[in-house]
Amino acid sequence: MINLYSWNTPNGQKASIMLEELNLDYRVTAVNIGKGEQHDPEFRRVSPNGKIPAMTDTEHEDAMGEPKRIFESGNILIYLAEKTGRLLPSRWQDRTEVLAWLFFQVGHLGPMVGQWHWFDEGAPAQSELAIKRYREESLHLLEVLNGRLGFVPYLGGSDYSIADIANYTWAKSAVEQLHDEEPEAIAALQSLHDWLRRVGSRPAVVRGMSVPTAEQKKESGMADPKAGPAGGGTVLP
Repeated sequence: MINLYSWNTPNGQKASIMLEELNLDYRVTAVNIGKGEQHDPEFRRVSPNGKIPAMTDTEHEDAMGEPKRIFESGNILIYLAEKTGRLLPSRWQDRTEVLAWLFFQVGHLGPMVGQWHWFDEGAPAQSELAIKRYREESLHLLEVLNGRLGFVPYLGGSDYSIADIANYTWAKSAVEQLHDEEPEAIAALQSLHDWLRRVGSRPAVVRGMSVPTAEQKKESGMADPKAGPAGGGTVLP
């Protein structure tokens, strides 16, 4: 059994979409990042950096005899693909293209869009320079995706893969906000829009985007807010 620790964010949705695509049995523990539940010591034993999503897999054990932990969203996608032999090509020429677009999301699209959203909506003080810088870089990255998708139906080539799952949630989030802020630039990204519709219409994607459900949040929510880690010291591995 796979235990998924997650919340309704682009990174969290990547893991739940993948699990739905693979039709694997899994249990959800909602980690309310707004209440600081990611700082709970038990969760930090699964995800040392205190980030969602994270998983444990009772089918495999670590050196201590505990269920195997898998953290970092890109790693989760690769782990599940290799576990099932699906959504990641075995032929190296195809595999390296899929992994390149996976790491494009992990190293570029996710961090840039995430920083833009935080400076625009979450920062205690406004920084127009930071907002402008991250918004423009987010738009540039969407243009890169659009360019690739003008030649192939999916980011890895002809077949749907973990590269599409990884990029879909973040691209969708960015496009929705930029519709109001950069409408002409976003309207020009026709190949990207077609891909968003193509991926977004998959039943597993629809289901995965709704995890955790309201009922799952209610069942697994912790009662009290958790404080963040203190500066310095040691975080348990």
